[in-house]
Amino acid sequence: MVGLAARLRQLRLEKKLTQQQAANAVGVTRSVISGYETEMRFPSLDILISLAHLYGVTTDYLLCVDNREFVDVSGLNEDEIATVSHMIDLLRTKK
Repeated sequence: MVGLAARLRQLRLEKKLTQQQAANAVGVTRSVISGYETEMRFPSLDILISLAHLYGVTTDYLLCVDNREFVDVSGLNEDEIATVSHMIDLLRTKK
């Protein structure tokens, strides 16, 4: 089962970020990010929320409560959101 540490590392690598870049983005040190990814430390709620925003996922996803990821459509108009939703539906029906 994937835990928080593995999920944080996976998401960071998918975003092609170094531990230092992730640390800078959420306001901690590189060693703190390393601690999160090796289960030596656990993020505070504020940092957990910042990490979720950084990686474009929910805190539930990070905590392995929910495996759903989300797509941030803020800044898109209604037609663009409808197009994105339609594309997602098409991809789901392909499986």
